[in-house]
Amino acid sequence: MTTRRIRSAAAAAAFAAGVTACSAPGGGTGDGDAEAAESVVIGVGSEPDTLSPLLGYGKDGNSKIFDGLLARDTDLKLKPALATALPKIADGGRTYTYTLRDGVKFSDGEPLTAQDVVYTYRTILDAKTNSTARSELDAIEGVRANGDDTVVFTLKYPYAPFAARTVLPIVPEHVAGEQDPNTGDFNTKPVGTGPYVLTNWSKGEKLAFKANPHYWGGKPAVKSFTMAVIADDNVRATRLRSGDLDGAVLPPNLAATFEKDDGRRTYEAKSYDFRAVTLPTAGKVTGDRAIRQALDAAVDRQAMVDKILDGAGRPAYGPLPADDPWYARGIERPHDLAKAERILDEAGWKQGSGGVRAKDGQRASFTLYYPSGDKVRQDHALAYASDAKKAGIEVKVEGATWEVIEPRMKSDAVMAGFGSVGDPDFGLYTLLHSSLAGDGFNNMAHYDNPAVDEALDAGRRSQDPEVRGAAYEKIQKALVENPGYTFLTHIDHLYVLADRWDGLTTQLEPHEHGFASGPWWNIEDWQPKK
Repeated sequence: MTTRRIRSAAAAAAFAAGVTACSAPGGGTGDGDAEAAESVVIGVGSEPDTLSPLLGYGKDGNSKIFDGLLARDTDLKLKPALATALPKIADGGRTYTYTLRDGVKFSDGEPLTAQDVVYTYRTILDAKTNSTARSELDAIEGVRANGDDTVVFTLKYPYAPFAARTVLPIVPEHVAGEQDPNTGDFNTKPVGTGPYVLTNWSKGEKLAFKANPHYWGGKPAVKSFTMAVIADDNVRATRLRSGDLDGAVLPPNLAATFEKDDGRRTYEAKSYDFRAVTLPTAGKVTGDRAIRQALDAAVDRQAMVDKILDGAGRPAYGPLPADDPWYARGIERPHDLAKAERILDEAGWKQGSGGVRAKDGQRASFTLYYPSGDKVRQDHALAYASDAKKAGIEVKVEGATWEVIEPRMKSDAVMAGFGSVGDPDFGLYTLLHSSLAGDGFNNMAHYDNPAVDEALDAGRRSQDPEVRGAAYEKIQKALVENPGYTFLTHIDHLYVLADRWDGLTTQLEPHEHGFASGPWWNIEDWQPKK
């Protein structure tokens, strides 16, 4: 059997993958396979900073430790999770009411109540909590419990995609409420209602999980799994090949090396994940709008898709992929080096020594950082630098840890990755709104465009599809005229796994992948191949 590439079920009908038995890491085929299938080791490129939903962990769903009121199915349609049904909506879209399931317990055996839901949302909304999810819940005016099993949200304004925000995981007040949400050990020793519980977290090395005996959804066939944190793509591929891992997220060039491996299968997921270069306005060079416009014209996006992604992706002309229903038609830009040179000439950036342009004594030169070990970002950065050089702009590429990169984000360029599934508000607001500049990894480019802010607010606050569509079209066109980022590619995510389970699918994925997304998004539903 040859390995087959399976595309995202979010773009097609859901499927159950039929797989054949193969040897497990360190084991053989035969009777041992059923036992081996009960434990899985997955290689991922990074780990969360925290496992507390109060600080943003799992806010988009798919946490194995926690559940939200709602969840998403294979095709990203909302379905009940801790709630018994989708919310009842009243008051013109300003009131959402949820009824909780009976008998749900946290992993410590204590019952879930409506007050736990209230505590979760109120704590995130508290300005004293360092939560990355607060801006995403801006529409909430209040949340209250109505008895033990009913939760009522009151909104400041009708927020069209609010139900999708309630995939946010719920935490137990009786545990988390006794601690400081920013510093308490709940961040590393979480208690939730999800199918698994954390048994060990060795920072920078691995996170181990076992089945939650109190899980309301039944007993998973996969009784334990480990997420091995391996930042370097090549090392991850090597450990997968050696049998040290059952599966891993890999860049296209490394995933391709497993194509003829009969014992493994490659899964492909379409995504909203894009790579872009942040161009901070505080930078001495990147702060010049002409530089940003020239780079946008000079970059060869299709070549990046073909050569770096091996075709597993699409050119990115903005934050939304071209097949998204909110995508602004007509913003596609061809690779146009002559246009880039013309923009720079007209702005006074003249050819200087070494082929690098200069203006008023300032050389058109800046540093572009990428996270070390991320080959896809490294390759994008090098290709970007090569394209820029042809226009007379020197881009010095440097790999570094995020600890080194983060303090430099206000003034230095970064090869960044973003992208959220679902409503355009989910990804665009945090990417572009000036109020979030410098707020962690939100608005990394410190983009400040009053017209874009106004459109973001209009898109967030209106329920009229035409008003919202016009707002998001305005934003995408503004990014062409005044770019704060150079958008490069939208990336398909690739995962290689041993063929020992049935029931594996992928979803349409956000930027965050590997840890929560991938074929293991529903690992609790996997079944060993009989």
